[in-house]
Amino acid sequence: MNGWSPRRSVEAKGGSARFFPTDISVPEHVEALVSDGADVFGLLDVAVNNAASTEGAGIPTQTFDVETFDRAVATNLRGVWIGMKYQIDQMLSQDPPGGAIVNVSSINGLGGTSGASIYSSCKAGVLALTKSAAQEYASRGIRINALVPGSLDTPMLEKAIDDATAPGGPAEGESREAIREMYGSNSATGRVGRPEEAAQAALWLASEAAAYVIGHSLIVDGGWTAESR
Repeated sequence: MNGWSPRRSVEAKGGSARFFPTDISVPEHVEALVSDGADVFGLLDVAVNNAASTEGAGIPTQTFDVETFDRAVATNLRGVWIGMKYQIDQMLSQDPPGGAIVNVSSINGLGGTSGASIYSSCKAGVLALTKSAAQEYASRGIRINALVPGSLDTPMLEKAIDDATAPGGPAEGESREAIREMYGSNSATGRVGRPEEAAQAALWLASEAAAYVIGHSLIVDGGWTAESR
């Protein structure tokens, strides 16, 4: 990465950024993150809840244990709710109250996915959580929406490819290049998405340009799910 970091990228453009190490499955960590961030910057305008775990990926539903299920839910669903809990508290306390929250789901959350039942169910839960909270807080100046990305060229995709091609994985014996091409071929564009393409969509949801967009699930998947939705 040649020393690149989000913080340095922001600062290079004249902005100010801070990094707060946080485990989103621990409520006290998230509460401190929101509180400390508001103290540093004065208020909370925008929050993006974007964390995921591949815990249980590639494992049939009846074979993963309760501990695996609980760890996955703690990050993928419970972690989003914990973030929203403290973000909404902060946004309501501001004068005037308000802000925008973007929760990152996945196209896996639009339906079930073989070998990804925990992840899919959690990401579906994120969509329901987003829509419910959006209705509760829109009248109080808080807009809540969901970003629903497909395959993106990220470390998480690289790990999914590693897991799939590993001994015992569902694509054991296949090359990493073949699996990557498979992900790309699922998109109508014929390629895996770039992270910045999803980031631009999240930025729009958080901006005043989307002032009348409430409880929306914005799908950014290169047309992957267009045929079935």
